[in-house]
Amino acid sequence: MSESALPDYTPQLQELMQRAGVSSLEQLSQNAGVSPLQIIRLRRGLALQTPVGILLKISQGLKISLTELLSVFAPGAVQDEEKASGGNLEQEYQYLQTQMSQQRTVLREEWKQESLHTLESWLLQWPTVVYRVQENPQLPAVKLLRFVSPVEQLMGEWGVEAIAPVGAEVPYEPHLHQLLEGTAKPGEPVIVRYTGYRYGSKLLYRAKVSPV
Repeated sequence: MSESALPDYTPQLQELMQRAGVSSLEQLSQNAGVSPLQIIRLRRGLALQTPVGILLKISQGLKISLTELLSVFAPGAVQDEEKASGGNLEQEYQYLQTQMSQQRTVLREEWKQESLHTLESWLLQWPTVVYRVQENPQLPAVKLLRFVSPVEQLMGEWGVEAIAPVGAEVPYEPHLHQLLEGTAKPGEPVIVRYTGYRYGSKLLYRAKVSPV
């Protein structure tokens, strides 16, 4: 999202600062014990992406409750009945934590999908490079193998699973395998030339194979 597309709560912040007797953003930063950048993020509508501890400090610097702070900078984040009663700090904390956790989950999944798209070339080509190097350890590229293990570990942590290793002889399954040449019937042996991948129950890329 571009900066211009973010909401601007400058008037609301200025009103709260005036009520609290705070003359400048720098003074609020000092009173709250947070960086000016955190206050700017709040002013631009990023309250739910701000750590709870920071929000508490800013609310104290403005001499208001966390509930009131959220009602101004994150409309709808606090239930009406909580605002009417003044709220409970523990409930406010738990509610905000839940909102932030849900946002993190969505963002994490989007990031995974974008990263997988970026790594597509590596995912499809690297296992074949590894296989060739292992077949011929004299190749200088053998020294590079250890540098890629963190990426492989990351793929495993994300639940990205290889369909079959390069060089493996497996029964041909059209929905999992793509023939590079020739023909094969389901169940006939084929050799994996390029690894395919699954992401959970989703097929990302079919393995590329050749008839035996």
